[in-house]
Amino acid sequence: MPDVTTASPVHRLEIRVDPPYLVHVGTGLLSSLAELVGTAVAAPSGICVVTDDAVAPHHAEAVRATLEALGTPVHLCVVPAGERTKRLQNYGDLLEALADARIDRGGLVVALGGGVVGDLTGFAAATYMRGVAYVQVPTTLLAMVDSSVGGKTGINLPAGKNLVGAFWQPRAVVADVSTLETLPAAVRRQGGVELFKAGLLGDPRLVRAFGTDMDFGLVVDRGGGELAALIARGVAVKAAVVAADPLEHGVRATLNLGHTIGHALESLSDHALPHGDAVAYGLLAAAEVGAARGLVDWRPHARRLLRWLDPGPLPTTTATALLERVARDKKQVGARRRFVLLQEIGEPIVVDDVSDGEITRAWQALEAVTR
Repeated sequence: MPDVTTASPVHRLEIRVDPPYLVHVGTGLLSSLAELVGTAVAAPSGICVVTDDAVAPHHAEAVRATLEALGTPVHLCVVPAGERTKRLQNYGDLLEALADARIDRGGLVVALGGGVVGDLTGFAAATYMRGVAYVQVPTTLLAMVDSSVGGKTGINLPAGKNLVGAFWQPRAVVADVSTLETLPAAVRRQGGVELFKAGLLGDPRLVRAFGTDMDFGLVVDRGGGELAALIARGVAVKAAVVAADPLEHGVRATLNLGHTIGHALESLSDHALPHGDAVAYGLLAAAEVGAARGLVDWRPHARRLLRWLDPGPLPTTTATALLERVARDKKQVGARRRFVLLQEIGEPIVVDDVSDGEITRAWQALEAVTR
């Protein structure tokens, strides 16, 4: 695990990649954003803040005003909210916006929003002028725990999720837990799924900390310093994996626990099913496959997660359509079906021999639990 430096109420974790960077987690951090950004990126020649039309009314102008303390022009680019924004047209529009703002190689792009904004902005930063600096300022729990850390960026194609992208590490991540207060409880709980997943992968104490459905809900819904501490623990799990395998040649693939079926369900729903809901279903599917193979039976944990989350309905589809979508998943190698399973809680493994029959039975289990 990486070192976690705590200067209440701020947790700082170093992501040990090349170059290394810090993740700051705490409350009220937006007011210190200029200082944190200025430490990570010295004297940017220009700044473009990218956000969406759901986040902008709450935070955009305050962030722009704060960053103007760096003494450089600060431009604002607002994109539509929602997963459908991660497409080629919006990616191209964002590149044009960066050019119109005269962002050059010495400039800085700031992603202010959830996972969609972070993925789209990061990919634009990775490719504009062959790469410019960017900083992640996540405003959803899902993005704070998962997508803002590790340098994965990308957009979707009609054929599947995140099929176009690049690894491009941010210069810093600033996660202000106070921004979660503007979100509906259902949106906050989406990020609780990734926090729970982090516990399954590398911090069994996180799983135990949630305990009952009520405990889980209280931790996420209460927010504040208690949630910031749990976010830092979730980030620490991911940071250790990313440091060991920055480009996903090996162990980093374990971070995709629940995402093989999850991404397929998102695509089959035309992204109407939120990411957290889809991953929660995917976690139960992975638990079903593992239990059938005689591995640790963590299906009770996955079912408890679904009860607490109360996800949207499964897309109307068939096992055949699901298999076709899984075959297009970017994690697949040839005809092999790659899945992340758990030998024990905290001990993930990657297998590439999951059969169509196993996936079909997992799908049937999902249908049964949602009836």
